[in-house]
Amino acid sequence: MRFMLGRLALALSILFMPTSVISEQTMIETFKGEPEKRWRFFTDGVMGGVSSGKLAFVREGDQVHAHMTGTVSTENNGGFIQMRLELSDRVPEGARGVYLVVRGNNQRYFVHLRTSGTMLPWQYYQASFEVTGDWAEVRRTLAAVLERNGLALAILSIRF
Repeated sequence: MRFMLGRLALALSILFMPTSVISEQTMIETFKGEPEKRWRFFTDGVMGGVSSGKLAFVREGDQVHAHMTGTVSTENNGGFIQMRLELSDRVPEGARGVYLVVRGNNQRYFVHLRTSGTMLPWQYYQASFEVTGDWAEVRRTLAAVLERNGLALAILSIRF
């Protein structure tokens, strides 16, 4: 079973909301200053799958965004393409969630969060979101991501 993933663009990517005031936001990534050195693209080929794709960083006006395209196949037990940013520092104190600005091809996508305690490839916390052809904001609280995955909030103390 093959299907075209099409386009997913992320702008102003990962943003954490402090507890004190939700309107205050700490930017983790803006896709400026050589983002290709920070972000990795990979496919299910790491486990024998045959999906393919690419990641590019595109400027529109004064904004830069990630543009991921590809074909996802479930052949050979595969089924994903992914872009990943590894944070070198802890998330800001009081981080409450993830904020994305996205557009795409009317499909469901997922943001995966991992900690130093999620070491195996299938260990992660995830939240889904739908995209359309128009830019839209997606907000997911860390509490909702952890709750959805059936884990205690104590995991927030582990380094992301």
